[in-house]
Amino acid sequence: MPSEDIKAPGRKSLLTAAAAAVLIAGIVLSYGFIGRAQSKQEVVDWTNTQAMPTVALAGLIPGSSHQTLTLPGNIQPFNRAAIFARVNGYVKSWDQDIGSPVKAGQVLATIDAPDLDQQLGQAKATLASVRANHQIASLTANRNNILLQKQIVAQQLADQTDADAKAKEAVVDANEANVRQLEAMQSFKTLAAPFDGVVTARNVELGMLINSGGSGQPLFEVSDLHRVRIYVQVPQSFTAGLTVGMKATFEMPQYPGAQFEATLSHVSKSINQNSHSMQVELQADNAAGKFFGGSYCNVHFEIPTDANLVKVGRPR
Repeated sequence: MPSEDIKAPGRKSLLTAAAAAVLIAGIVLSYGFIGRAQSKQEVVDWTNTQAMPTVALAGLIPGSSHQTLTLPGNIQPFNRAAIFARVNGYVKSWDQDIGSPVKAGQVLATIDAPDLDQQLGQAKATLASVRANHQIASLTANRNNILLQKQIVAQQLADQTDADAKAKEAVVDANEANVRQLEAMQSFKTLAAPFDGVVTARNVELGMLINSGGSGQPLFEVSDLHRVRIYVQVPQSFTAGLTVGMKATFEMPQYPGAQFEATLSHVSKSINQNSHSMQVELQADNAAGKFFGGSYCNVHFEIPTDANLVKVGRPR
């Protein structure tokens, strides 16, 4: 292309281009400022929205006539007796084992007591001797009284023989009492059940040495399980609603889903100062033999409450 065809732009064209560039730059800056202002306002609005507290209104819950209270309980036999020996000796035989049902007076075991047998034999021999002495003293006193009436012997001699006869009679009485005591002790050589029940413990073996007394381990334990007692510790805040005769239910882990009935029979009326609870006793029939001493259970009480009271709580 020839050099004479290229023309320099005019001044008016340059001014127009510069004005257009300035206008475009202003528009871009304006959009930037407007966008930043909008973003800032959105942040402010979001912050204000989050700062507003959310309050859940509490509702009034009508009260009911009863309140359910569930507490752990301890089951014990209606009667339980620990059987100890009253005489020293050795186990001659035992007749009942654990789990055996027994009747009142039924023999549990027999003790061989040779020392007691020897004492009884000696006591009987001594009694025979003192009886003979008393008999001679009585005959002598009677003869002297007859001779006194005939004025053959002195009054003093007759009085002495009478006193001797009475003294020997007292000795006879004392020895008879000793024999009766030893004979009564002979009956303790047989251990018997005190009531109808079940043998829940046996701690004897043939030939075992037996020491009399109530210390140490009992020889047998008999439990009456026709009814059971259930002991529960009730917190102090619920004791005002407890009354003898009120009904309750209980459940046991070995019978899942089963509910059993019990009746409140005794209230101790004493608060434990350590746990601040009161011990109560319930009783339940055990004709089916499902409950055993020492078992654990959950007892459900229906404690009476004032139906006019309302509770304040969150709506569900």
